Amino acid sequence: MGPGREIEIYPASRLEGHAKISIFLDEEGGVRDAFFQILELRGFEEFCKGRLVEEMPRITPRICGVCPWAHHLASAKAADAVYGVEPTETAEKVREMGYSAFFVHDHLLHFYLLALPDFVPGPSAPPAERNVVGLLNKVGQELGGRLLRAFGYAHEIQEIVGGRSTHPVFCLPGGISRPITEEERARIEGMAKYLLEFSESTLGLFKKTVLKDEKYSKMILEDKNVNRVNSLAMVGEGDSLSLLRGKLKAVDPDGRAIDIFEPKDYLDHISEHVEPWTYSKFTFLKPLGWRGLVDGEGSGIYRVGPLARFNVIDRIPTPRAQGAFEEMFEVLEKPCHSTFAYHWARVIETLYAAERFMELVEDPSITNGDIRNIPAGPRGRGVGVVEAPRGVLIHDYTSDGEGRIRELNLIVPTTHNNSVICMSVRNAARSLIRAGSVEEGLLNEVEMAFRAYDPCLACATHTAPGQLPLKIEIFDSRGSLLKEISRP
Repeated sequence: MGPGREIEIYPASRLEGHAKISIFLDEEGGVRDAFFQILELRGFEEFCKGRLVEEMPRITPRICGVCPWAHHLASAKAADAVYGVEPTETAEKVREMGYSAFFVHDHLLHFYLLALPDFVPGPSAPPAERNVVGLLNKVGQELGGRLLRAFGYAHEIQEIVGGRSTHPVFCLPGGISRPITEEERARIEGMAKYLLEFSESTLGLFKKTVLKDEKYSKMILEDKNVNRVNSLAMVGEGDSLSLLRGKLKAVDPDGRAIDIFEPKDYLDHISEHVEPWTYSKFTFLKPLGWRGLVDGEGSGIYRVGPLARFNVIDRIPTPRAQGAFEEMFEVLEKPCHSTFAYHWARVIETLYAAERFMELVEDPSITNGDIRNIPAGPRGRGVGVVEAPRGVLIHDYTSDGEGRIRELNLIVPTTHNNSVICMSVRNAARSLIRAGSVEEGLLNEVEMAFRAYDPCLACATHTAPGQLPLKIEIFDSRGSLLKEISRP
């Protein structure tokens, strides 16, 4: 490839949604700049206006078929707040039980189907082998059967609790729509034991295939995959890992606390920036401001998700995951800024969610019939925040006097992570591509930089046409457009 031209990775693969990575070369064939571009327009906030607040927990899961439970629970919490009602203790536990099963399912899906093929069979393997089939050919077909069983159990549990597996419908303002029977609880318990055992074996597989491989363990520590940015996460009592309730806390690149606030006050602490080359916004910490796509001291950019949560929290409130958490930071410095350490944090969180699920399903009060506090009239505005598998998810609803949505704002994890994803892609491209030399395996390693964040582009954007419009632009080293290819 000649110097001064653009390399495109389109479509970017093994992620939820559509994106394009554009890499611009200089005259010497080095990387001048690189962009992670999201080309779809999201209109979800607009077409939800005018809908009843209590309908939102059933509408918003359609934002994404990968993380519908996160939207369902964030929406339910926002609806609770609009009506000024707290769920009953049993309703809170049932909500968390279903959410824990979803969390296990989602993290397992990313690890086995999206992430692990980058390590086994590896980034330089032919594309036809760099997938879950190629993975099972390397590690054994028996794992495939166990994985399908885990997915099947997680789906069944989510259907029992949520009414539907993919798009749950059980949350109402003030609680849930139906109780869990003892028969259902006993049935779920048997499946929960298997998910716990499989989650623990998944952590073992990560250690064996990644941490014990010299090349991949080195990738976690290499400077080219490090972005020193702030971290934002929800924290529970004693700065513990919490997925559904707590305060939002930010720490700087050295781990010092720089902000802590109630989720309902997020607009005083977080703001959004717009760039003309992508439909996804960029969030930043208001006290620090927007300085562009730069890291280091004083930058307002932050990350969310598994690694950010581990940078912010002090402990995990389940014993096996806590032990794994301590082991991780015996190897890595805390806070950790290595992009690929997201995978390590993710498999530990899988174990946490499975342990927490086991605690809840063994709680005798889970079958208590006291499942809802009936709300009074709407009070105006309500904010619901959860830790989605990919990070902090915010639903903010303002209603009129009749309980209809007048304004709403959704900030999804991929929007929070948009800045650091762009920076990680740029760093990877600069370290991997020199003198215009580009190999397929190298380009895949650039994709690996964003896959670690598990971006969900159906959440971050939405497109109205059934077909994604495609435009390819090639520029010379002076920025002049050489050629444009498009389709309607």
